[in-house]
Amino acid sequence: MEDDQPRLRQYDHWCRRVDDLLVTEAWKKQKEIAAREGVVAIAYERKYGQYSRIYQMAKLMLWTAGAGLYGCPIAMTGKSVNHGCARVIELLGTQEMKDQVYSRLTSRDPSKFYTSGQWMTERPGGSDVGRTETQAVWNEEKKAWSVSGFKWFSSATDADVAMLLARTHDPNPSIAPGNMKDGSRGLSLYLAKVRDDQGKLNGVRIHRLKDKVGTKALPTAELQLEGMIAQQVGQTHSGIKNISAILNITRIYCGMNCTSAMQGFVLQAKEYARRREVFGALLKDQPLHLATLANMELQYRATSQFTFFLVAMLGRIETLDNDLPQIRDRDMPLLRLLTPILKMWSAKNAFIMSQEAMESFGGQGYMEETGIGRAMRDVLVNTIWEGTSNVMALDVLRVMAETGGKALQLYSDVCVPIYVCSCKEQSAMSCQKSSVDCLILIAIRFTSYATLDGRNTLEASARGLSFAMADVMAGALMCEHAVWSEAKAKANPSNSVAAAEAKVDRISAQRWCEELYRRVDHQIQTLGQEERYEQDQQMLFALADARKAAASGNADSASGHAFGEAKL
Repeated sequence: MEDDQPRLRQYDHWCRRVDDLLVTEAWKKQKEIAAREGVVAIAYERKYGQYSRIYQMAKLMLWTAGAGLYGCPIAMTGKSVNHGCARVIELLGTQEMKDQVYSRLTSRDPSKFYTSGQWMTERPGGSDVGRTETQAVWNEEKKAWSVSGFKWFSSATDADVAMLLARTHDPNPSIAPGNMKDGSRGLSLYLAKVRDDQGKLNGVRIHRLKDKVGTKALPTAELQLEGMIAQQVGQTHSGIKNISAILNITRIYCGMNCTSAMQGFVLQAKEYARRREVFGALLKDQPLHLATLANMELQYRATSQFTFFLVAMLGRIETLDNDLPQIRDRDMPLLRLLTPILKMWSAKNAFIMSQEAMESFGGQGYMEETGIGRAMRDVLVNTIWEGTSNVMALDVLRVMAETGGKALQLYSDVCVPIYVCSCKEQSAMSCQKSSVDCLILIAIRFTSYATLDGRNTLEASARGLSFAMADVMAGALMCEHAVWSEAKAKANPSNSVAAAEAKVDRISAQRWCEELYRRVDHQIQTLGQEERYEQDQQMLFALADARKAAASGNADSASGHAFGEAKL
């Protein structure tokens, strides 16, 4: 669908502003498929209880690979944004919202099915939503909120409804100048239909479609909102808190999307290696190429384990009593900590793998016909969407600070027993010491620099710490899976496939753990040295500042000399 991109027709033949968004029939068809297959509904029908999320995300992962990016509006509906929007309404929406919108977001009927957009980003700042300029004023006549402002980046512009943040006008003028609170504390969350009952845009003007590096099949636009009729979701001035349900799901969706992309890259590269002969031998039999493919396979397996670990956790939180100790004291805080870690780690590694996949095809990989170039452009969005790597890393530090370090203790309490049990079950898998040493490195970094004086060093280490935590958690999960796989094979001795799976799972876990300490040590110790902050400042800006100062001094001297001559 990249060859036939969405188009914007702003005026009709009578010069009337219409802002028609023109998409392909294939794009429209995906909406019908999404509804019939229940890619959102599965998670909310909860036919399989806490396992419904696993079923839904597994199906979504397979569908995403060939859905031409339609997974994005599904994400915002419930898939990610769709899933996020549905979840927010389920938790915070009024009965009217549930009857009129939630029921459609989770419907299997194509004629009723809704998709959702997420309109948060504005010109003053992306992740810094506290600078939001869009305003919401109560419309007494319509008994609704009138929203006006400019949205610089609207995900899924062709969606049926949208979730958006706006600064709420308060009737009490003493609260803040302009009857509004400043910063993020003045924001509320709103739900609006994109079109009214007559099919006309609901106070929306589409300025232009965004010219993006990738995801070109997905219509994304700059929007002017002028009196968009909307309903407030949740309490006033709790917008940031209320969008957390969307962010958790969309970030987990990023992990799932990256897992799906990695799976595609690995399968293509392996199949090509089976067929491509170079220097008298197939690529699959050449040691260096084989080692490259093995590293790709290992990262895919690790990402898959980590992603579905969080999906399972999300399923439990959504379906079980949140007052249960396991949910309240373990799953909920752990999900809050690990979600930004999964998002940044999977996104970064998926893009790196796209480069390896392209290289594995040689010159053919650089040709558009193979589709790897498009896949590379598309997967890159995961490093940006819902927060860059730096934004996610700082969010991890925020969780640590909010919990007073309890989140780190909880993380260790989950990892260590898995490693201990795995090593006990498989004596040849010497992973316990390596994993414990890694956890000690992570804990020392957090505790040593969790002070005002150490703030710069800790913040500079945030990326490395987050990647290290992801690597350790993924290793624990791979070990746990290897133990389960071997037990399954022993219980079915005549099943040759189960035996092969167990062997591969064991090799993968062992390989990951063998390299774990070296990787974590580099991420934490080397990249987070105290003196690096000052050195980085010097290396990046000192020379340019010195040249600028010297140039300014020379100019002042020349000016003074000229003034003296003129005076004479």
